[in-house]
Amino acid sequence: MIKKIQESELILNADGSIYHLALKPDQLAHRIILVGDPQRVDLVSALFDEIEHRVHKREFITHTGFYKGARISVVGTGIGTDNIDIVMNELDALVNIDLQTRQLRPQHTRLHLVRIGTSGALQGDIPVDTFIASEWGLGLDSLLYFYALSPDVLDEGLSLAIQAQTHWNARAGEAYAVKASAVLLEMLAKNFFKGITLTAPGFYGPQGRMLRLEPATPDFIDQLTMFEYQGKRISNFEMETSALYGLARLLGHEALTICVAIANRQTGAFSKAYQGPILSLSRHVLDGLAALPA
Repeated sequence: MIKKIQESELILNADGSIYHLALKPDQLAHRIILVGDPQRVDLVSALFDEIEHRVHKREFITHTGFYKGARISVVGTGIGTDNIDIVMNELDALVNIDLQTRQLRPQHTRLHLVRIGTSGALQGDIPVDTFIASEWGLGLDSLLYFYALSPDVLDEGLSLAIQAQTHWNARAGEAYAVKASAVLLEMLAKNFFKGITLTAPGFYGPQGRMLRLEPATPDFIDQLTMFEYQGKRISNFEMETSALYGLARLLGHEALTICVAIANRQTGAFSKAYQGPILSLSRHVLDGLAALPA
């Protein structure tokens, strides 16, 4: 007998849509742009030639439509790896689980996901408004360790190197590292700055910021700036990529993050008008996704 997924595990709304995203399978395209800021969904979908669906529940907003003949969805995820855990599992369920029978579909569907984000650059030679493609997602959160991991998911060398080369706070847990989709990296980021993106489980202490609370490792930013692995430096801080890469690899999807550096943690600079670069990056990613083979 084929196992059915229990109602407590795969939660659906009264209309049959998936619980948090409130989407039905026919409302999702297989080429997807992810944005952390829900308001950025409108900015991206304004570039569509046609919008088929607009769905909104909590901070999760999805617009699905057509761009240059290609069907594309843009999904607002909200902030953090915990939200990425919800979004990735539910997007996968929409294409790889029959929501009516609660059984796995016999044929796997691969999604192509590109996160367009904002981040803080860690290296003094990366100007604000630079596009940074994440070759690796290096997670300071522990999310991926809650899943059974096959040997090909993690880059163990990078995971161990960050702990060896810094004054690592063992109480914060083990870091984990996952590579980007080679296909999307080659297609969308040939001429972009590439590096290691560090995903933090918070915006202040986990990213070495100090307001009234002192970070456990006061010189953490300096240590990260000097870190090197296989000739690559830690290029930027953000809060989603490690979970996106890890879950995409586990679920059999292609994922890439490209961020606009809106701040530089070494120089103290902050972008005066980063919406322009975000719009330019959105057009670039839409063109790339539209060019993917059907």
